[in-house]
Amino acid sequence: MSDSGLVVGDDGLARPTWAATDPLLRAYYDTEWGMPVRDERGVFERLSLEAFQSGLSWATILRKRPAFREAFDGFDPEAVARYDDRDVARLMADAGIVRNRAKVLATITNAGATLALREDPDGDLAAFVWSFRPADTPRPHSHDDVPTTSPESLALSKALKRKGFAFVGPTTMYALMEALGIVDTHLLGSHRRGSSGVWPG
Repeated sequence: MSDSGLVVGDDGLARPTWAATDPLLRAYYDTEWGMPVRDERGVFERLSLEAFQSGLSWATILRKRPAFREAFDGFDPEAVARYDDRDVARLMADAGIVRNRAKVLATITNAGATLALREDPDGDLAAFVWSFRPADTPRPHSHDDVPTTSPESLALSKALKRKGFAFVGPTTMYALMEALGIVDTHLLGSHRRGSSGVWPG
C-alpha cells in the first residue's frame, strides 16, 4: 500500500483500501460506485440503502442488497408507498434485511415523498437530487482528504426534509452524492478517477 491509501491489485489497478480485498466491495467499486444514476427508482434505491447503512458497514448493506430488493418490490416507489402495517410486520420478520423499524418506516415515508416530488417544478427525485451538484468536486490524495459533508449535502438534506423525507442527514446525503456520481471522491491515482464522465480526472 502506498502513502496515498491506494492498493495496487493483482490486476495492476490501484484501488482504495476499502475496495482492495473483499471481492464484493471490489466489484462494486470497479463497476458501480460513483457512476451516474439518473433514474427515479435507482436514486430511491440508493437513498433507501444509504439510510439503512447509517451506523453499519457498507459491506453489510451490499451483501443484503438482493434481499432488500426482493423485500421492497425492487424499490418501486409506487409499490413501497402503498405498504401498510402488514408489510411493516413482514419486513420486521425478514432476517435477510436490516430489521430497524425506524428505517423501514422511513423508507415507506420516503416512497410517498418520492411520488409527491413528481409534481414538483424542480422535477422528480433524480432531477431534484442532481440539482444539488456542486460547481467542483474534491480531488483527494488520501482517504483523510475525502469530505464527509459539504455545503451542497447540507442543502440537499434540508431540502429533502422540507419535502417530507426522513433519514436524510447531511453525511448520508454526501454518501449518496458520492454513490450517484454527483461528486467524484475517487482518490487521485485510482483507476476509477474520472471514469463517471461527470467530472474530469
